[in-house]
This record gives sequence, C-alpha cells and structure tokens, in this order.
Amino acid sequence: MHARARGGFRQPRLFAGPGSGPVSKERVIPDKYTAFAPFYDAFSGEYPVYRAGRDRGIEALGPRPGEQVLDVGCGTGLNFALLRGRIGPAGTIIGIDRSAQMLEQARRRAARAGWKNVILIQADAVFLDPAAIRSTIQGQGGSPESDAALATYSLSLMPEWRRAWTNLKALLKAEARVAVVDMKVPEGWARLLTPLAWAACALGGADITAHPWQAVEEDCTNVLRSSARAGHLQIRAGAFHKDPS
Repeated sequence: MHARARGGFRQPRLFAGPGSGPVSKERVIPDKYTAFAPFYDAFSGEYPVYRAGRDRGIEALGPRPGEQVLDVGCGTGLNFALLRGRIGPAGTIIGIDRSAQMLEQARRRAARAGWKNVILIQADAVFLDPAAIRSTIQGQGGSPESDAALATYSLSLMPEWRRAWTNLKALLKAEARVAVVDMKVPEGWARLLTPLAWAACALGGADITAHPWQAVEEDCTNVLRSSARAGHLQIRAGAFHKDPS
C-alpha cells in the first residue's frame, strides 16, 4: 500500500467535456444536490428504504482487509462506514462525486470518524479522464487502480451512465470486483407505491427505468443477484475479466 498524503481530503476538480479541455461542472450537467447536500442524509429515505440496498451491495461486493475500493457517486459518504468496516485502516476508500457540496459532507463524515484512508475527488464520472484520475489517486497516496468498485443509486442519475461505466472499468485492476445498487419500479403488492417511487426518483434526478445493473450482467462473471424493498432496489455484483494490457 502506498503511503498516504497528509490531510487526506484535498478535493481536486477533474472535469472535462467531450472533445474539449477542462470545463466547469455547471456547463456539463446541473448539480441538483448543491443546496440539498447538508440535509441529504436526513431526507433521502436512507434508513427506511435505501440502507437495505447498501448493506446487500457491499455484502455482495465482499471488500477485503487492505483493499482499495472505488465509490462512484459517493455523495455524502453513506457507504464509507460499511466499507471501512470491511477494508480496515490498511485499505483505502476512493470517493468520486461531481458535487463539491456533497463531497464536503463526505469529508466531514470521515474527519469526525477519524478515518485517514479516504481520498475524495470531485469529478463527473461521465466526462472524467481515467488517466488523470489515476494520477490524482496515486499523488494522494493511493494505488492508480482499485481492487473493487461500488455504485449505489448513482448511475441512474447519469443520462450517459454507460460512459461512466466505461470510465469506472478503466480505474480498476484487471479482475476487479464491482457492485451496482439501483432502483426500479416496485413489484407485487408494492406496485401501489409506484407513484411514490417515480416521484422520489424524479425529485433526485434519477431515471427509474435506466436499470444500470444490466452492465454487471453483461460484463461480469459469477454474478450475484438480489433485491430488496419489494424489488424496488436491485443489487448485482460480479468480477471483471478484462485484458490487463
């Protein structure tokens, strides 16, 4: 494991538009979470609904002590405690999010807990330059490629989520593990709650029809499948087999 840079929470901004140089976040995609960031944890429905998906996603991902895990669209860091409990102080969490305000909440969470093994990077997962991200991670004491990656309720926020998926893969080791947790219309009796699910997703900017876990089904082996909250939460995890060259 690389020695980590002191401070641990510098947040470089790494935004790039398609076919252009660096551009501001606001010109790429509006950030709906700017004003909401300080209140996100309280009003996001985390504990009555969405925590169940995080628990199952991280269980399926199976992070190991000492590993480096990439948290794509990490937001306020709601995954950090669960990940830290798995990887321990010798591992590293790489949190990437486009919102500086959400990352500030993540930084405060890590600081309160005394976690020194968290690296935060402000970048848009759709438009980021993987080489620049790898260099930034390494410059802050991490490994340029991660052992595992997690995306919880984040890919459905990205209209071009498949581009984000391609970028995610470029930040991982050859046979890394990945887990995606996201949302769909509830099933069975819970279909009565479909209008509420649509409204909640629309409020947050998520596309409930995106189904980004399909990428795990397409690109991974040994896929683990589960669901929670009457099928509203879908969990997939598996291992890549990509050409290390």
